[in-house]
Amino acid sequence: MFTESPIIRRKSRQIFVGSVPVGGDAPIAVQSMTNTRTTDVAATLAQIQQIANAGADIVRVSVPTMESAEAFKLIKAQSPIPLVADIHFDYRIALKVAEYGADCLRINPGNIGREDRIRAVVDAARDRNIPIRIGVNGGSLEADLQEKYGEPTPEALVESALRHVEILDRLNFPDFKVSVKASDVFLAVGAYRLLAKQIEQPLHLGITEAGGARAGAVKSAIGLGMLLAEGIGDTLRISLAADPVEEVKVGFDILKSLRIRSRGINFIACPSCSRQEFDVIKTMNELEQRLEDVVEPLTVSVIGCVVNGPGEALVSDLGVAGANRLSGFYVNGERQKLRIDNNHVAEQLEQQVRHYLAQRAQQIAVKQVD
Repeated sequence: MFTESPIIRRKSRQIFVGSVPVGGDAPIAVQSMTNTRTTDVAATLAQIQQIANAGADIVRVSVPTMESAEAFKLIKAQSPIPLVADIHFDYRIALKVAEYGADCLRINPGNIGREDRIRAVVDAARDRNIPIRIGVNGGSLEADLQEKYGEPTPEALVESALRHVEILDRLNFPDFKVSVKASDVFLAVGAYRLLAKQIEQPLHLGITEAGGARAGAVKSAIGLGMLLAEGIGDTLRISLAADPVEEVKVGFDILKSLRIRSRGINFIACPSCSRQEFDVIKTMNELEQRLEDVVEPLTVSVIGCVVNGPGEALVSDLGVAGANRLSGFYVNGERQKLRIDNNHVAEQLEQQVRHYLAQRAQQIAVKQVD
């Protein structure tokens, strides 16, 4: 049972990354980035497909050389989702990937060099309706800003971002989004809060270089959760030293927790104690694997005893409340005659989930015909 979030989003100008709307009233887009060598077209395409299968809306691909740009052309032709070309400094690469159909250019205008080079890239983006992402990072601030502020601060990140924004404003190019990432949660949050008040463009959220799968997910959830709860953010990427697919999963889990966007099953599960009538942890591990392919929003509660089980089942689409040998089973908050065998909870609950989703899809189809 997915209820609408009470969060009021910051109003922002809407742009399009390929067919994906970003900003305005569009859903918050989830992104990731490939970590294969872009010149290995087959490996990069395989990873993009995995990222897309996990639900990502957009994927970023690093294009550090002209050889990578030629590979990008082949990748773009077969990608199932829009591609952001990540480029640093070399304006010629930006022009080439724009020609090859990039859906967004991640390039900081101020780092390109001469005014004619900046104008060439902006004109190419304008002619092909390609937005630009300005990406500021706390670990790579300009030397004069490092000297001015002594260390990365929210004000330093925002000043850096606004330098690039000013260039695009001067060239009358409003179709861009901005990120001000840092590896420190408070630094990133402070920068995004400041920037959100100063521009109308969409903001791309991230805690950069967040760490490994577990610590990075926690750090990202805290930082992005603070911002999203305030209505700040239009796209996000979870930066983990892990499989990019995990980044997408964590991103959706954060949005799901804040009731902003739902994809797949929202499991409510107890941490388990001596009252449990079946092995909750083992059951949850099995269920997450068995039902990983489900993309429809659904809430399923798996509680090992009757203390909290019935109450959680009341606010779930499907629920199990542990009891001796045979556990109670609930659908839409109502207890069913069916009982769940405690030795086969994962297997039986998977069957019920798939049956429930099939029935729901059938009901929707009938309503559409009527």
